[in-house]
Amino acid sequence: MAATGFVLSFLLGLTFSVTGLLLLDPLVRLLGATDTIIPDAKAYLRFILIGAPFMCSQLVINNQLRFQGSAAYAMVGLVSGAVINIGLDPIFIFRLHMGVAGAALATILSQFISFCILFIGTYQGPNIHLHIKNARCTRHYFLEIVNGGFPSLARQGLNAVSTMVLNTTAGLIGGEAAIAGMSVVTRVMMLSYAALIGFGQGFQPVVSFNYGAGLYRRVKDAFWFCVKYGTVLLSIFAVVSLGFAPAIIRFFRDDPDVVAIGTVALRFQNLVFPLAATSVMSSMMLQSSGSGVKASILSAARAGLFLIPFVLIFSHFFGMLGLEFSQAVADACTFLITIPITISFFREMDQNSTEP
Repeated sequence: MAATGFVLSFLLGLTFSVTGLLLLDPLVRLLGATDTIIPDAKAYLRFILIGAPFMCSQLVINNQLRFQGSAAYAMVGLVSGAVINIGLDPIFIFRLHMGVAGAALATILSQFISFCILFIGTYQGPNIHLHIKNARCTRHYFLEIVNGGFPSLARQGLNAVSTMVLNTTAGLIGGEAAIAGMSVVTRVMMLSYAALIGFGQGFQPVVSFNYGAGLYRRVKDAFWFCVKYGTVLLSIFAVVSLGFAPAIIRFFRDDPDVVAIGTVALRFQNLVFPLAATSVMSSMMLQSSGSGVKASILSAARAGLFLIPFVLIFSHFFGMLGLEFSQAVADACTFLITIPITISFFREMDQNSTEP
């Protein structure tokens, strides 16, 4: 299963690489690039696509190591790549005068190094050793992998699609200033969201082990623990962002139009941001317990069911203001749909529980 997942991820990344390089021009336009941005977008994306196979398979190895109990080594592999990326960026961008292409090259080189570190880790201690000869691309293994991974695919894939829609719509309404403002807000929110995702990824092995062992009470306790502290974390971030929104946007882009657009969008987003803790933890709990359908619904809810339609509808009726508050409304709706799905899952566990 481990070898099959690794091989499939590498082949999928290779497919993305070849297809993306062949269709580079329409791809950057699909991503929302304007005529001014297109040259830089192509220069950056070209390197990213070349490294796609290693980026995809690196993520698979990282998750395999975490679920085998080698979370510390998996963290070292990822952090090493991030630190190297930070170090290479100024060298390639400024000293070698490569600009945006230098940033992409630094990213790919660091990701490749991270891949090598993680791959070596599969041969350390009791970890499952990856051998291509063990790959079995059969229907059984494929369906097992898809059932466990589809919620993540829905979450990440639809996030990418929603970003394309958001950038394209922003460009049509407010030009490059709107694209920059909304992009800054997205990046700022991702800083805190990444911490929540990391918290959730630590929560997932706990769910898998205890759910498989029939220890449903521990699953519930772990869920509420993560929701409580995740909500506190996001609430602190939201309060700070509400108060210092203009300064935060200005830190990334000191342009009056960008700051004005980004400030409104960031404040709308933070009004409901703490609700994301419940939505994310619920989705990850369902995914790790094998409830692929319910987990996929929650994973697809924010970006697919709500955000993309809301961006198109609200921007049509309310213009830039509609675009700015569309993400907040999507988060609120996702929270509302999370509640009944999570309650039904808890009831199923209660019915199947044999614990005293």
